[in-house]
Amino acid sequence: MAGGPAFTFSYAEHSELLTAAGAEVVTFDPLHDEELPEGTRGLVIGGGFPEVYASELSANEPLRKAVAELARSGAPVAAECAGLLYLCRELDGLPMCGVLEAEARMSERLTLGYREAVAVGDSSLAVAGTRMRGHEFHRTVVEPGAGRAPAWGVLSPERRVEGFVQRGVHASYLHTHWAAAPGVARRFVERCRTS
Repeated sequence: MAGGPAFTFSYAEHSELLTAAGAEVVTFDPLHDEELPEGTRGLVIGGGFPEVYASELSANEPLRKAVAELARSGAPVAAECAGLLYLCRELDGLPMCGVLEAEARMSERLTLGYREAVAVGDSSLAVAGTRMRGHEFHRTVVEPGAGRAPAWGVLSPERRVEGFVQRGVHASYLHTHWAAAPGVARRFVERCRTS
């Protein structure tokens, strides 16, 4: 699980639910750690403010490559908001992990609010049709805005698709609270075991 100053937002229950599902949760700092923790079989990258640390995240090329390699292997990767930006090709022109064929940039517009969403297809987090509530809070834009296989169909306040699902990666702006659907953590851990 990503931590440190660039990834400060996550729900404690995510770690607790992963542990209850049988995972050994280890925190690493993408600003300073040049390798993923030994034995990493899945990755959770929550929210934060990577744009503040974009140059430092970009400079840690060994970890960016390790994250990309893990994602390419098909291992489960769950990324929300800041995690989504970190997985893009670049953020404000600086190289990021390059897992997603998308670019992120800061914008003047604040996107803020609660969302009702449904999983568009099966992913490492949810089966198609899983309903979740969450929130968005960001001043960035990702282009393209949704991958070939989007993560969520946002139902309110406006209908749209959002995020990316590719191989084991589930990346989105939407912050969800897994305690609302504990099967999400169990599914993620099971995917870690079988990938």
